[in-house]
Amino acid sequence: METNAATTEEPVASALERRLDLSVAIADFDKDVDQRLRRLARNMKMPGFRPGKVPANIVRQQYGDQARHEALTEALGQLFSDAVIEQNLRVAGSPRIEATDSDSATHLKFSAVFEVYPEIALSDLAGVEIERPVLEIGATEVDNTIEILRKQRMRYELVDRAAANADRVSIDFLGKKDGEPFAGGQGKDYRFVLGEGKMLSDFENAVIGTSPGEAKSFDMTFPTEYFSKELAGQSVTFEITVKEVGEPVLPEIDGEFAKALGIEDGDLVKMRDEIEGNLTREVKRRLQAKVTAQVMDALLQANAVEVPGALVQREIERLMQLARQDMEQRGMKVKDLPMQPEWFSDQARRRVSLGLILAEIVKQQGLQAKPEQVKALVQEAALSYDQPDEVVRWHYAQPERLNDFEGAAMEANVVQWVLAQAKVVDKPIAFAELMGQQS
Repeated sequence: METNAATTEEPVASALERRLDLSVAIADFDKDVDQRLRRLARNMKMPGFRPGKVPANIVRQQYGDQARHEALTEALGQLFSDAVIEQNLRVAGSPRIEATDSDSATHLKFSAVFEVYPEIALSDLAGVEIERPVLEIGATEVDNTIEILRKQRMRYELVDRAAANADRVSIDFLGKKDGEPFAGGQGKDYRFVLGEGKMLSDFENAVIGTSPGEAKSFDMTFPTEYFSKELAGQSVTFEITVKEVGEPVLPEIDGEFAKALGIEDGDLVKMRDEIEGNLTREVKRRLQAKVTAQVMDALLQANAVEVPGALVQREIERLMQLARQDMEQRGMKVKDLPMQPEWFSDQARRRVSLGLILAEIVKQQGLQAKPEQVKALVQEAALSYDQPDEVVRWHYAQPERLNDFEGAAMEANVVQWVLAQAKVVDKPIAFAELMGQQS
């Protein structure tokens, strides 16, 4: 087929956009269409005709558009592919094919508009400072974690005394504004823990000091910034009846407590060892995450990258799909929730920019994930399960199951390379701060 393809050197709309002029010889195109129609005619069935004997004009009438579309798509695709290879273009996304005005009697003229990957010149990182948080796990951190686990398993014992802070109460309440009940101002057998902030502080303070069976009426004013505009800044009256007062009781640190944490024989030493192991892995993960976040920010600041819009759009669609899946898993009806692409555009652009920068560093520095690195990550992740060996075998049963670990290993290699280039300052971090615990 007599064809040609050529590029224009000037950017079309951005520095990354290119245009290829594609030309398809009409004579060869018509010949290809005729060959396709003949192939279709061999198996075409129609009442009144034997298979394969349907007249050519009827075949063309029924399948002509399909044959022309397929012939043109294949011709343009081949032209585009050959030109891209010949000119060593790194195409980002799919091309947009446009028919061009032409008075040629011998050729069909088209343009393919597309983006290419940017050329990335990595910047020097010698002046970059990375603050590396440091934390050693010891007995204190294990003790603190055990206390958290105890609080998570707290129970409440009913008591016959006045309610105090940290008690769990059950009450009936009715709120009135100007003598009339208001929407959302009533509840029956409503439970909450005093001091946790689930109720407004003025309401909780009124409950503190009341005993089971006691009824009480009090006035209060809603905060001016209260979410309900109808109640914000308004004075109301509440009538409450205290039904129950429960005193918090923490479980003892004994064999039963250890069994509740999965230690079958209730051995407290094993319990502490397991908690320390899990804690060490979690602390390591969080420390790495903080360093990695700084490294990624530093790379973005040091390397300005123009990103292909096609890649950003693809990433937006991926993020939107992940958001839909997350909502569905939470029991939400996704079809009832509007979702705008612009909500994800900044995140998508950041992820695409980082992906391009990381890929360039990996290529230049040879930082591809090594099999032993991937295996170590898989084994470490498997330690959180009851049968680690089975988990490892499951991941290695299908290569695609290792993709996330390979990506993590590659990212870790880049982080280590950046730390070797930059100025790293170690800074101790408090356990509570790292774990996000409130004081």
